[in-house]
Amino acid sequence: MALVYPNGYGLAVSNLGFQQVYFLLNREDDLVCERFVYPERGRPLRSLESSRPLTDFPLVFVSVSFEHDFPRLAAMLAAGLSSPLARERAETIGPGDPLVVMGGVAIFMNPEPVAPLADAMAIGEAEPLLPPLLEVLRELIRGRDSRTRARYRLAGLKGCYVPGLYRMRHDDLGRLREIEVRSGAPERVVKVVQGRAATAAHSRILSPAAELSMYMVELGRGCSRGCRFCAAGYIYRPPRLWSAEAVGRAVEERPSGQDRIGLLGMEMAEDQTLDHILHVLRRDGCRLSFSSLRADRINGRLLDLLAASRLRSVAIAPDGASERLRRVINKGVSEEDLLMAAERLAGIGIRNLKLYVMVGLPGETRDDLDELADLLARMRRAVLPASRRHGRMVEIQLSVNSFVPKPWTPFQYLPYGGLDREEAFRDRDGTSSLLALKEKIRYLRRMVKKLPNIHLRADRPERILEQAVFSRGDRRLTPVLMDMGRGMGFRQALRSHGLSAWSFAIRPRDPDERFCWEVLDHGLRPGYLYQELARGLAARQTPPCRPEHCRLCGVCDGESAS
Repeated sequence: MALVYPNGYGLAVSNLGFQQVYFLLNREDDLVCERFVYPERGRPLRSLESSRPLTDFPLVFVSVSFEHDFPRLAAMLAAGLSSPLARERAETIGPGDPLVVMGGVAIFMNPEPVAPLADAMAIGEAEPLLPPLLEVLRELIRGRDSRTRARYRLAGLKGCYVPGLYRMRHDDLGRLREIEVRSGAPERVVKVVQGRAATAAHSRILSPAAELSMYMVELGRGCSRGCRFCAAGYIYRPPRLWSAEAVGRAVEERPSGQDRIGLLGMEMAEDQTLDHILHVLRRDGCRLSFSSLRADRINGRLLDLLAASRLRSVAIAPDGASERLRRVINKGVSEEDLLMAAERLAGIGIRNLKLYVMVGLPGETRDDLDELADLLARMRRAVLPASRRHGRMVEIQLSVNSFVPKPWTPFQYLPYGGLDREEAFRDRDGTSSLLALKEKIRYLRRMVKKLPNIHLRADRPERILEQAVFSRGDRRLTPVLMDMGRGMGFRQALRSHGLSAWSFAIRPRDPDERFCWEVLDHGLRPGYLYQELARGLAARQTPPCRPEHCRLCGVCDGESAS
Protein backbone atom coordinates (compact mmCIF):
# COMPACT_ATOMS: atom_id res chain seq x y z
CA MET A 1 0.00 0.00 0.00
CA ALA A 2 1.22 3.50 -0.84
CA LEU A 3 0.44 6.52 1.33
CA VAL A 4 0.75 9.82 -0.55
CA TYR A 5 1.19 13.32 0.88
CA PRO A 6 1.04 15.99 -1.85
CA ASN A 7 3.71 18.30 -0.48
CA GLY A 8 7.39 18.17 0.43
CA TYR A 9 8.99 15.93 3.01
CA GLY A 10 9.43 18.66 5.62
CA LEU A 11 5.69 19.34 5.73
CA ALA A 12 4.68 15.69 5.40
CA VAL A 13 6.73 14.55 8.36
CA SER A 14 5.35 17.46 10.42
CA ASN A 15 1.74 16.50 9.72
CA LEU A 16 0.30 14.60 12.66
CA GLY A 17 -2.66 13.23 10.69
CA PHE A 18 -0.34 11.79 8.01
CA GLN A 19 1.82 10.20 10.69
CA GLN A 20 -1.21 8.75 12.47
CA VAL A 21 -2.52 7.09 9.29
CA TYR A 22 0.95 5.69 8.51
CA PHE A 23 1.15 4.21 12.03
CA LEU A 24 -2.37 2.74 11.89
CA LEU A 25 -1.73 1.09 8.53
CA ASN A 26 1.64 -0.39 9.39
CA ARG A 27 0.48 -1.95 12.63
CA GLU A 28 -1.66 -4.31 10.52
CA ASP A 29 0.21 -7.64 10.21
CA ASP A 30 -0.71 -8.23 6.57
CA LEU A 31 0.00 -4.72 5.26
CA VAL A 32 3.17 -2.92 4.26
CA CYS A 33 2.70 0.81 3.78
CA GLU A 34 5.29 3.04 2.11
CA ARG A 35 5.17 6.83 1.93
CA PHE A 36 5.33 9.14 -1.08
CA VAL A 37 5.88 12.88 -0.86
CA TYR A 38 6.09 15.52 -3.56
CA PRO A 39 9.59 15.12 -5.00
CA GLU A 40 12.17 17.87 -5.20
CA ARG A 41 12.76 19.37 -8.64
CA GLY A 42 14.42 16.87 -10.96
CA ARG A 43 13.87 13.89 -8.63
CA PRO A 44 11.69 10.91 -9.64
CA LEU A 45 8.53 10.01 -7.73
CA ARG A 46 9.66 7.14 -5.48
CA SER A 47 8.65 5.77 -2.09
CA LEU A 48 10.68 6.92 0.90
CA GLU A 49 11.12 3.40 2.29
CA SER A 50 12.30 1.35 -0.70
CA SER A 51 12.49 3.83 -3.60
CA ARG A 52 9.81 1.95 -5.51
CA PRO A 53 7.60 3.69 -8.11
CA LEU A 54 3.92 4.30 -7.46
CA THR A 55 3.08 1.84 -10.25
CA ASP A 56 4.19 -1.02 -7.94
CA PHE A 57 1.30 -0.53 -5.51
CA PRO A 58 -2.23 -1.95 -5.99
CA LEU A 59 -3.64 0.30 -3.24
CA VAL A 60 -2.93 4.03 -2.96
CA PHE A 61 -4.10 6.10 0.00
CA VAL A 62 -3.83 9.89 -0.19
CA SER A 63 -3.85 12.26 2.79
CA VAL A 64 -4.84 15.83 1.86
CA SER A 65 -4.83 18.55 4.51
CA PHE A 66 -4.91 21.77 2.44
CA GLU A 67 -6.61 22.90 -0.76
CA HIS A 68 -3.43 24.48 -2.11
CA ASP A 69 -1.96 20.97 -2.41
CA PHE A 70 -4.57 19.93 -5.01
CA PRO A 71 -2.36 20.73 -8.07
CA ARG A 72 0.55 18.77 -6.57
CA LEU A 73 -1.80 15.84 -5.94
CA ALA A 74 -2.89 15.85 -9.60
CA ALA A 75 0.76 16.00 -10.68
CA MET A 76 1.78 13.04 -8.47
CA LEU A 77 -1.05 10.82 -9.70
CA ALA A 78 -0.34 11.77 -13.32
CA ALA A 79 3.35 10.92 -12.87
CA GLY A 80 2.80 7.67 -11.00
CA LEU A 81 -0.29 5.99 -12.50
CA SER A 82 -1.58 5.01 -15.92
CA SER A 83 -4.09 7.85 -15.55
CA PRO A 84 -4.83 10.34 -12.77
CA LEU A 85 -8.55 10.04 -13.58
CA ALA A 86 -10.38 7.17 -11.91
CA ARG A 87 -12.72 6.61 -14.87
CA GLU A 88 -9.75 5.96 -17.19
CA ARG A 89 -8.07 3.30 -15.05
CA ALA A 90 -8.41 -0.35 -16.00
CA GLU A 91 -11.25 -2.44 -14.59
CA THR A 92 -8.70 -4.84 -13.14
CA ILE A 93 -7.23 -3.36 -9.97
CA GLY A 94 -3.49 -3.74 -9.69
CA PRO A 95 -0.10 -2.05 -10.03
CA GLY A 96 -0.30 0.89 -12.43
CA ASP A 97 -4.08 0.95 -12.05
CA PRO A 98 -4.53 0.88 -8.27
CA LEU A 99 -7.57 1.62 -6.18
CA VAL A 100 -7.11 5.22 -5.03
CA VAL A 101 -8.67 6.23 -1.69
CA MET A 102 -8.39 9.85 -0.47
CA GLY A 103 -8.86 11.25 3.00
CA GLY A 104 -7.84 14.16 5.19
CA VAL A 105 -9.53 17.33 6.35
CA ALA A 106 -9.46 18.99 2.91
CA ILE A 107 -11.39 16.01 1.55
CA PHE A 108 -14.16 15.94 4.12
CA MET A 109 -14.49 19.72 3.91
CA ASN A 110 -15.01 19.77 0.12
CA PRO A 111 -13.99 16.70 -1.90
CA GLU A 112 -15.30 17.86 -5.27
CA PRO A 113 -12.31 19.59 -6.95
CA VAL A 114 -10.33 16.31 -6.80
CA ALA A 115 -13.28 13.87 -6.77
CA PRO A 116 -12.65 12.55 -10.34
CA LEU A 117 -9.13 11.50 -9.27
CA ALA A 118 -10.39 9.13 -6.55
CA ASP A 119 -12.09 5.75 -6.60
CA ALA A 120 -13.28 6.41 -3.07
CA MET A 121 -12.95 9.01 -0.33
CA ALA A 122 -12.87 8.45 3.44
CA ILE A 123 -15.11 11.06 5.10
CA GLY A 124 -14.14 11.49 8.72
CA GLU A 125 -11.35 10.46 11.05
CA ALA A 126 -8.90 7.64 10.42
CA GLU A 127 -9.18 5.80 13.74
CA PRO A 128 -12.82 4.64 13.29
CA LEU A 129 -12.78 4.63 9.47
CA LEU A 130 -9.77 2.48 8.70
CA PRO A 131 -10.69 -0.90 10.30
CA PRO A 132 -13.89 -1.54 8.28
CA LEU A 133 -12.38 0.05 5.16
CA LEU A 134 -9.28 -2.19 5.30
CA GLU A 135 -11.44 -5.29 5.82
CA VAL A 136 -13.36 -4.57 2.61
CA LEU A 137 -10.17 -3.73 0.72
CA ARG A 138 -8.61 -7.03 1.77
CA GLU A 139 -11.61 -8.90 0.37
CA LEU A 140 -11.53 -6.89 -2.86
CA ILE A 141 -7.83 -7.50 -3.51
CA ARG A 142 -7.95 -11.21 -2.61
CA GLY A 143 -11.07 -11.73 -4.67
CA ARG A 144 -9.65 -9.76 -7.64
CA ASP A 145 -12.91 -7.85 -7.89
CA SER A 146 -13.41 -5.39 -10.74
CA ARG A 147 -13.13 -1.66 -10.16
CA THR A 148 -16.87 -1.23 -10.71
CA ARG A 149 -17.75 -3.88 -8.13
CA ALA A 150 -15.19 -2.43 -5.71
CA ARG A 151 -16.82 1.00 -5.91
CA TYR A 152 -20.27 -0.37 -5.08
CA ARG A 153 -18.85 -2.39 -2.18
CA LEU A 154 -17.12 0.68 -0.79
CA ALA A 155 -20.22 2.85 -1.23
CA GLY A 156 -21.97 0.59 1.28
CA LEU A 157 -19.53 1.56 4.05
CA LYS A 158 -20.42 4.36 6.44
CA GLY A 159 -18.19 7.35 5.77
CA CYS A 160 -17.15 6.18 2.31
CA TYR A 161 -17.87 8.49 -0.65
CA VAL A 162 -17.50 7.04 -4.15
CA PRO A 163 -17.49 10.03 -6.54
CA GLY A 164 -18.04 7.90 -9.66
CA LEU A 165 -21.55 7.06 -8.43
CA TYR A 166 -22.60 10.72 -8.34
CA ARG A 167 -23.09 13.25 -11.12
CA MET A 168 -23.20 17.01 -10.50
CA ARG A 169 -25.12 19.34 -12.85
CA HIS A 170 -24.48 23.13 -12.84
CA ASP A 171 -26.01 26.08 -14.62
CA ASP A 172 -24.14 28.78 -16.55
CA LEU A 173 -23.38 30.76 -13.39
CA GLY A 174 -21.90 27.69 -11.71
CA ARG A 175 -24.85 27.07 -9.39
CA LEU A 176 -25.50 23.42 -8.57
CA ARG A 177 -28.86 22.33 -9.97
CA GLU A 178 -28.88 18.57 -9.38
CA ILE A 179 -26.93 15.73 -7.80
CA GLU A 180 -27.72 12.52 -9.65
CA VAL A 181 -27.08 9.47 -7.43
CA ARG A 182 -26.78 5.97 -8.82
CA SER A 183 -28.71 3.13 -7.23
CA GLY A 184 -26.77 1.55 -4.38
CA ALA A 185 -25.11 4.78 -3.21
CA PRO A 186 -26.44 6.90 -0.32
CA GLU A 187 -27.99 10.29 -1.06
CA ARG A 188 -25.52 11.84 1.39
CA VAL A 189 -22.39 10.39 2.98
CA VAL A 190 -22.31 10.68 6.76
CA LYS A 191 -18.94 11.50 8.31
CA VAL A 192 -17.44 9.19 10.94
CA VAL A 193 -15.70 10.63 14.01
CA GLN A 194 -13.70 9.16 16.85
CA GLY A 195 -15.06 8.95 20.36
CA ARG A 196 -12.79 9.00 23.40
CA ALA A 197 -9.09 8.37 22.84
CA ALA A 198 -7.18 6.06 25.20
CA THR A 199 -3.96 7.75 24.12
CA ALA A 200 -3.90 11.09 22.36
CA ALA A 201 -2.49 11.13 18.84
CA HIS A 202 1.19 12.03 18.89
CA SER A 203 4.34 12.06 16.79
CA ARG A 204 5.49 8.67 15.53
CA ILE A 205 8.38 9.93 13.42
CA LEU A 206 10.86 12.67 14.31
CA SER A 207 13.13 14.15 11.68
CA PRO A 208 15.58 17.06 11.65
CA ALA A 209 14.19 17.91 8.19
CA ALA A 210 10.68 18.50 9.57
CA GLU A 211 9.20 21.99 9.32
CA LEU A 212 8.06 21.50 12.92
CA SER A 213 11.02 19.83 14.59
CA MET A 214 9.32 18.81 17.82
CA TYR A 215 7.33 16.03 19.42
CA MET A 216 3.65 16.82 18.86
CA VAL A 217 0.67 15.84 21.01
CA GLU A 218 -2.99 16.38 20.17
CA LEU A 219 -5.14 17.71 23.02
CA GLY A 220 -8.47 17.18 21.25
CA ARG A 221 -10.38 17.71 18.03
CA GLY A 222 -12.74 20.47 17.04
CA CYS A 223 -13.49 23.68 18.88
CA SER A 224 -16.54 24.73 20.86
CA ARG A 225 -16.31 28.45 20.10
CA GLY A 226 -18.09 28.45 16.74
CA CYS A 227 -16.07 31.19 15.02
CA ARG A 228 -18.06 31.79 11.86
CA PHE A 229 -15.06 31.76 9.50
CA CYS A 230 -13.50 28.51 10.78
CA ALA A 231 -14.48 25.20 9.16
CA ALA A 232 -12.86 23.14 11.93
CA GLY A 233 -15.45 24.44 14.38
CA TYR A 234 -18.24 22.92 12.27
CA ILE A 235 -16.90 19.80 10.52
CA TYR A 236 -15.35 18.42 13.73
CA ARG A 237 -18.56 18.72 15.75
CA PRO A 238 -19.06 17.71 18.42
CA PRO A 239 -15.76 19.02 19.79
CA ARG A 240 -13.86 16.45 21.83
CA LEU A 241 -11.15 17.01 24.42
CA TRP A 242 -8.91 14.10 25.29
CA SER A 243 -8.58 13.34 28.99
CA ALA A 244 -5.53 14.37 31.00
CA GLU A 245 -4.66 10.66 31.21
CA ALA A 246 -4.81 10.21 27.42
CA VAL A 247 -2.65 13.30 26.88
CA GLY A 248 -0.28 12.19 29.63
CA ARG A 249 0.25 8.79 28.03
CA ALA A 250 1.09 10.47 24.72
CA VAL A 251 3.55 12.85 26.39
CA GLU A 252 5.23 9.95 28.22
CA GLU A 253 5.75 8.04 24.95
CA ARG A 254 8.14 10.66 23.55
CA PRO A 255 11.66 9.39 22.79
CA SER A 256 14.44 9.86 25.29
CA GLY A 257 16.14 13.22 24.91
CA GLN A 258 13.20 14.85 23.15
CA ASP A 259 12.63 17.97 25.23
CA ARG A 260 10.44 20.10 22.95
CA ILE A 261 6.71 19.30 22.93
CA GLY A 262 4.21 20.87 20.53
CA LEU A 263 0.60 20.96 21.67
CA LEU A 264 -2.25 20.94 19.14
CA GLY A 265 -5.59 22.34 20.33
CA MET A 266 -4.18 24.47 23.14
CA GLU A 267 -7.12 26.88 22.97
CA MET A 268 -9.44 24.28 24.52
CA ALA A 269 -7.17 22.54 27.03
CA GLU A 270 -8.64 21.89 30.46
CA ASP A 271 -6.91 22.93 33.67
CA GLN A 272 -6.29 19.32 34.72
CA THR A 273 -4.48 18.64 31.44
CA LEU A 274 -2.40 21.81 31.77
CA ASP A 275 -1.44 20.81 35.32
CA HIS A 276 -0.22 17.43 34.13
CA ILE A 277 1.81 18.97 31.29
CA LEU A 278 3.32 21.51 33.69
CA HIS A 279 4.35 18.66 36.00
CA VAL A 280 6.12 16.87 33.12
CA LEU A 281 7.83 20.05 31.95
CA ARG A 282 9.21 20.77 35.40
CA ARG A 283 10.19 17.17 36.07
CA ASP A 284 11.93 16.54 32.75
CA GLY A 285 13.10 20.02 31.81
CA CYS A 286 11.01 20.05 28.62
CA ARG A 287 10.01 23.05 26.53
CA LEU A 288 6.54 23.77 25.17
CA SER A 289 5.44 25.01 21.75
CA PHE A 290 2.06 25.66 20.10
CA SER A 291 0.49 27.58 17.23
CA SER A 292 -1.53 30.23 19.12
CA LEU A 293 -3.38 31.00 22.36
CA ARG A 294 -6.82 32.40 23.09
CA ALA A 295 -6.36 35.80 24.69
CA ASP A 296 -9.26 35.22 27.10
CA ARG A 297 -7.70 32.03 28.50
CA ILE A 298 -4.35 33.40 29.61
CA ASN A 299 -4.51 32.84 33.37
CA GLY A 300 -1.98 32.13 36.09
CA ARG A 301 -1.83 28.40 35.39
CA LEU A 302 -1.11 28.92 31.71
CA LEU A 303 1.45 31.63 32.43
CA ASP A 304 3.28 29.19 34.72
CA LEU A 305 3.30 26.70 31.88
CA LEU A 306 4.68 29.24 29.43
CA ALA A 307 7.31 30.49 31.85
CA ALA A 308 8.47 26.94 32.57
CA SER A 309 8.87 26.41 28.82
CA ARG A 310 11.17 29.44 28.51
CA LEU A 311 9.18 30.64 25.50
CA ARG A 312 10.20 33.88 23.85
CA SER A 313 7.50 34.08 21.12
CA VAL A 314 3.74 33.68 21.44
CA ALA A 315 0.87 34.20 18.99
CA ILE A 316 -2.69 35.27 19.75
CA ALA A 317 -5.45 35.70 17.18
CA PRO A 318 -7.83 38.66 17.40
CA ASP A 319 -8.88 37.69 13.84
CA GLY A 320 -11.23 40.67 13.56
CA ALA A 321 -9.79 44.19 13.39
CA SER A 322 -12.38 45.71 15.72
CA GLU A 323 -14.65 44.83 18.62
CA ARG A 324 -17.64 44.90 16.26
CA LEU A 325 -15.99 42.56 13.74
CA ARG A 326 -15.08 40.14 16.51
CA ARG A 327 -18.80 39.95 17.29
CA VAL A 328 -19.53 39.44 13.58
CA ILE A 329 -17.18 36.44 13.45
CA ASN A 330 -18.27 35.19 16.91
CA LYS A 331 -14.71 35.31 18.21
CA GLY A 332 -15.72 36.00 21.80
CA VAL A 333 -12.54 37.97 22.58
CA SER A 334 -12.68 41.59 23.71
CA GLU A 335 -10.13 44.39 23.42
CA GLU A 336 -9.68 44.17 27.18
CA ASP A 337 -8.82 40.45 26.82
CA LEU A 338 -6.21 41.26 24.18
CA LEU A 339 -4.57 44.06 26.16
CA MET A 340 -4.50 42.00 29.35
CA ALA A 341 -3.01 39.04 27.47
CA ALA A 342 -0.26 41.21 26.00
CA GLU A 343 0.57 42.71 29.41
CA ARG A 344 0.71 39.32 31.13
CA LEU A 345 2.77 37.69 28.38
CA ALA A 346 5.27 40.55 28.45
CA GLY A 347 5.43 40.13 32.23
CA ILE A 348 6.83 36.57 31.95
CA GLY A 349 9.48 37.63 29.45
CA ILE A 350 7.85 37.08 26.07
CA ARG A 351 9.92 39.05 23.53
CA ASN A 352 7.89 38.59 20.35
CA LEU A 353 4.10 38.81 20.27
CA LYS A 354 2.40 37.85 17.03
CA LEU A 355 -1.18 38.89 16.23
CA TYR A 356 -3.24 37.22 13.48
CA VAL A 357 -5.85 39.45 11.83
CA MET A 358 -7.99 39.02 8.72
CA VAL A 359 -8.98 41.66 6.18
CA GLY A 360 -11.96 41.30 3.88
CA LEU A 361 -14.43 40.21 6.56
CA PRO A 362 -18.11 41.00 5.91
CA GLY A 363 -19.04 44.61 6.54
CA GLU A 364 -15.46 45.70 7.25
CA THR A 365 -14.84 49.44 6.98
CA ARG A 366 -11.95 51.83 7.42
CA ASP A 367 -13.24 52.57 10.92
CA ASP A 368 -12.53 48.94 11.82
CA LEU A 369 -8.96 49.26 10.55
CA ASP A 370 -8.51 52.50 12.51
CA GLU A 371 -9.66 50.67 15.63
CA LEU A 372 -7.01 48.00 14.98
CA ALA A 373 -4.29 50.66 14.72
CA ASP A 374 -5.51 52.16 18.00
CA LEU A 375 -5.45 48.71 19.63
CA LEU A 376 -1.83 48.23 18.53
CA ALA A 377 -0.83 51.57 20.01
CA ARG A 378 -2.56 50.73 23.31
CA MET A 379 -0.97 47.27 23.31
CA ARG A 380 2.46 48.80 22.88
CA ARG A 381 1.83 51.03 25.90
CA ALA A 382 0.56 48.04 27.90
CA VAL A 383 3.80 46.05 27.42
CA LEU A 384 6.14 49.01 28.10
CA PRO A 385 6.49 48.53 31.91
CA ALA A 386 7.38 44.81 31.54
CA SER A 387 9.72 45.61 28.64
CA ARG A 388 11.62 48.08 30.81
CA ARG A 389 11.89 45.56 33.67
CA HIS A 390 13.31 42.92 31.32
CA GLY A 391 15.56 45.40 29.52
CA ARG A 392 14.17 44.53 26.10
CA MET A 393 11.24 45.96 24.19
CA VAL A 394 8.54 43.48 23.19
CA GLU A 395 8.29 43.34 19.40
CA ILE A 396 4.70 43.13 18.10
CA GLN A 397 4.23 41.52 14.71
CA LEU A 398 0.90 41.93 12.95
CA SER A 399 0.19 39.14 10.48
CA VAL A 400 -2.53 40.22 8.04
CA ASN A 401 -4.30 37.53 6.03
CA SER A 402 -7.07 37.77 3.43
CA PHE A 403 -10.28 36.15 4.62
CA VAL A 404 -11.29 33.06 2.58
CA PRO A 405 -14.93 31.88 2.79
CA LYS A 406 -14.90 28.15 3.63
CA PRO A 407 -17.46 25.38 3.09
CA TRP A 408 -19.48 24.30 6.11
CA THR A 409 -19.22 27.72 7.75
CA PRO A 410 -21.83 30.49 8.01
CA PHE A 411 -19.58 32.58 5.73
CA GLN A 412 -19.73 30.03 2.87
CA TYR A 413 -22.34 32.34 1.25
CA LEU A 414 -20.01 35.36 1.05
CA PRO A 415 -17.69 36.65 -1.69
CA TYR A 416 -13.90 36.66 -1.38
CA GLY A 417 -12.66 40.23 -1.08
CA GLY A 418 -15.22 41.63 1.35
CA LEU A 419 -17.43 43.28 -1.30
CA ASP A 420 -21.14 43.62 -0.75
CA ARG A 421 -23.53 41.52 -2.82
CA GLU A 422 -24.11 44.01 -5.65
CA GLU A 423 -20.42 44.88 -5.93
CA ALA A 424 -19.54 41.20 -6.11
CA PHE A 425 -21.99 40.58 -8.95
CA ARG A 426 -20.43 43.42 -10.94
CA ASP A 427 -16.89 42.20 -10.27
CA ARG A 428 -16.88 39.54 -13.01
CA ASP A 429 -13.07 39.36 -13.37
CA GLY A 430 -12.12 39.62 -9.67
CA THR A 431 -10.31 42.94 -10.08
CA SER A 432 -12.39 44.89 -7.57
CA SER A 433 -12.08 42.16 -4.94
CA LEU A 434 -8.29 42.13 -5.15
CA LEU A 435 -8.03 45.92 -5.23
CA ALA A 436 -10.22 46.24 -2.14
CA LEU A 437 -8.00 43.83 -0.19
CA LYS A 438 -4.76 45.43 -1.39
CA GLU A 439 -5.97 48.90 -0.43
CA LYS A 440 -6.85 47.73 3.09
CA ILE A 441 -3.41 46.18 3.49
CA ARG A 442 -1.71 49.37 2.21
CA TYR A 443 -3.79 51.46 4.62
CA LEU A 444 -2.75 49.29 7.56
CA ARG A 445 0.90 49.52 6.50
CA ARG A 446 0.70 53.30 6.59
CA MET A 447 -0.88 53.23 10.05
CA VAL A 448 1.59 50.70 11.48
CA LYS A 449 4.62 52.63 10.18
CA LYS A 450 3.79 55.33 12.72
CA LEU A 451 4.12 52.87 15.64
CA PRO A 452 7.59 51.89 16.95
CA ASN A 453 8.40 48.21 17.55
CA ILE A 454 5.37 47.07 15.55
CA HIS A 455 5.85 45.29 12.23
CA LEU A 456 3.35 44.14 9.62
CA ARG A 457 3.49 41.12 7.35
CA ALA A 458 0.72 40.47 4.85
CA ASP A 459 -0.16 37.84 2.30
CA ARG A 460 -0.69 38.61 -1.38
CA PRO A 461 -4.46 38.64 -2.09
CA GLU A 462 -3.94 37.34 -5.65
CA ARG A 463 -2.16 34.29 -4.26
CA ILE A 464 -4.90 33.64 -1.70
CA LEU A 465 -7.49 33.91 -4.50
CA GLU A 466 -6.28 30.50 -5.69
CA GLN A 467 -7.09 29.01 -2.29
CA ALA A 468 -10.50 30.73 -2.34
CA VAL A 469 -11.28 29.12 -5.71
CA PHE A 470 -10.21 25.64 -4.62
CA SER A 471 -12.05 25.98 -1.30
CA ARG A 472 -15.53 26.26 -2.89
CA GLY A 473 -14.70 24.58 -6.20
CA ASP A 474 -16.33 21.60 -7.89
CA ARG A 475 -15.42 18.95 -10.45
CA ARG A 476 -15.03 21.48 -13.23
CA LEU A 477 -11.71 22.35 -11.59
CA THR A 478 -10.15 18.89 -12.01
CA PRO A 479 -8.73 19.56 -15.51
CA VAL A 480 -7.50 22.94 -14.23
CA LEU A 481 -5.61 21.17 -11.43
CA MET A 482 -4.15 18.69 -13.92
CA ASP A 483 -2.89 21.54 -16.12
CA MET A 484 -1.43 23.30 -13.10
CA GLY A 485 0.27 20.05 -12.12
CA ARG A 486 1.97 20.13 -15.51
CA GLY A 487 3.27 23.64 -14.83
CA MET A 488 0.56 25.91 -16.25
CA GLY A 489 -0.29 29.07 -14.28
CA PHE A 490 -3.50 29.31 -12.27
CA ARG A 491 -5.24 32.00 -14.33
CA GLN A 492 -4.13 30.52 -17.64
CA ALA A 493 -5.41 27.09 -16.61
CA LEU A 494 -8.80 28.56 -15.68
CA ARG A 495 -9.06 30.44 -18.99
CA SER A 496 -8.08 27.38 -21.02
CA HIS A 497 -11.17 25.59 -19.69
CA GLY A 498 -13.53 28.55 -20.00
CA LEU A 499 -13.69 29.15 -16.24
CA SER A 500 -13.21 32.19 -14.05
CA ALA A 501 -12.20 32.77 -10.44
CA TRP A 502 -15.37 34.84 -10.03
CA SER A 503 -17.65 31.83 -10.44
CA PHE A 504 -16.04 29.94 -7.55
CA ALA A 505 -14.64 32.56 -5.18
CA ILE A 506 -16.51 35.83 -5.62
CA ARG A 507 -20.06 35.12 -6.84
CA PRO A 508 -22.44 35.57 -3.86
CA ARG A 509 -24.54 32.56 -2.93
CA ASP A 510 -28.31 32.56 -2.43
CA PRO A 511 -29.86 31.59 0.93
CA ASP A 512 -31.43 28.45 -0.55
CA GLU A 513 -28.53 27.59 -2.85
CA ARG A 514 -27.36 24.00 -2.89
CA PHE A 515 -23.63 23.31 -2.62
CA CYS A 516 -21.66 20.45 -4.14
CA TRP A 517 -20.04 19.63 -0.78
CA GLU A 518 -23.49 18.92 0.65
CA VAL A 519 -23.19 15.45 -0.83
CA LEU A 520 -21.52 14.96 2.56
CA ASP A 521 -23.45 15.09 5.83
CA HIS A 522 -21.80 16.71 8.86
CA GLY A 523 -25.00 16.58 10.90
CA LEU A 524 -25.86 20.28 10.74
CA ARG A 525 -29.57 20.92 10.42
CA PRO A 526 -30.80 22.61 7.20
CA GLY A 527 -30.74 26.37 7.43
CA TYR A 528 -28.52 26.54 10.50
CA LEU A 529 -25.47 28.01 8.75
CA TYR A 530 -27.49 30.72 7.00
CA GLN A 531 -29.16 31.55 10.31
CA GLU A 532 -25.69 31.96 11.81
CA LEU A 533 -24.70 34.20 8.90
CA ALA A 534 -27.67 36.46 9.64
CA ARG A 535 -26.68 36.61 13.31
CA GLY A 536 -23.13 37.46 12.26
CA LEU A 537 -24.12 40.27 9.93
CA ALA A 538 -26.17 41.69 12.80
CA ALA A 539 -23.07 41.41 15.06
CA ARG A 540 -24.90 39.00 17.38
CA GLN A 541 -22.89 36.36 19.21
CA THR A 542 -23.80 32.68 19.61
CA PRO A 543 -22.81 30.84 22.80
CA PRO A 544 -20.13 28.12 22.63
CA CYS A 545 -21.06 24.58 21.65
CA ARG A 546 -21.94 22.33 24.60
CA PRO A 547 -22.00 18.73 23.33
CA GLU A 548 -25.12 16.82 24.34
CA HIS A 549 -26.51 19.86 26.17
CA CYS A 550 -27.60 22.20 23.38
CA ARG A 551 -29.80 21.69 20.35
CA LEU A 552 -28.83 24.63 18.17
CA CYS A 553 -26.97 23.11 15.22
CA GLY A 554 -28.46 19.61 15.06
CA VAL A 555 -25.23 17.60 15.34
CA CYS A 556 -26.21 16.15 18.72
CA ASP A 557 -29.40 14.69 17.20
CA GLY A 558 -31.83 17.01 18.94
CA GLU A 559 -34.43 19.50 17.86
CA SER A 560 -33.36 23.08 17.31
CA ALA A 561 -33.79 25.46 20.20
CA SER A 562 -36.04 28.44 19.58
